[in-house]
Amino acid sequence: MTNLYFVRHAHSTYSADELNRPLSERGREDARKVTDILKNESINVLISSPYKRAIQTIQGLTGIYDVDIVIEEDFKERLLSDKHLSDFDSAIAKVWEDYSFAWEGGESNIVAQNRGVRALEKVLERYVGKNIAIGTHGNIMVLIMNDLDKRFNFTFWKQLNMPDIYKLSFDNQRLIEVNRIWEKS
Repeated sequence: MTNLYFVRHAHSTYSADELNRPLSERGREDARKVTDILKNESINVLISSPYKRAIQTIQGLTGIYDVDIVIEEDFKERLLSDKHLSDFDSAIAKVWEDYSFAWEGGESNIVAQNRGVRALEKVLERYVGKNIAIGTHGNIMVLIMNDLDKRFNFTFWKQLNMPDIYKLSFDNQRLIEVNRIWEKS
């Protein structure tokens, strides 16, 4: 069995700089909880989106498991648009309603999902039988999960916590089960 622990990043301090947006104080506290939850999961590999908030959310595991974080560009968050969208809620609902629709300069669900699934397949091929923690983002995580099982949809995405952890267990490339292992206190 190969186990992937998708870790949606903790709360961050908002800035327009997506790449370098850091965790907030609450986010840093929750990142410590992520470390606490995953410290007994025998993690072999740490992978993260290049975004600082995703890296910081799993960074505490580097000392416990004595492994470095491998950056995987394709686990970065989906780009909704390269323009300011005044109503985020309706903008995100629109792309989930029509998987081929993309806002100006942004990724459609299909494009983002294909990117994420390619990254997932690469991880499953490279790390067979390993336990892998992946620091990522809510939308791309759910799009990847949706490719595997349609119950992971927009409604599912809306109920995610920040952070959140889902363990996906695979037999080779076949998904066996999904378990949520984050309990927000």
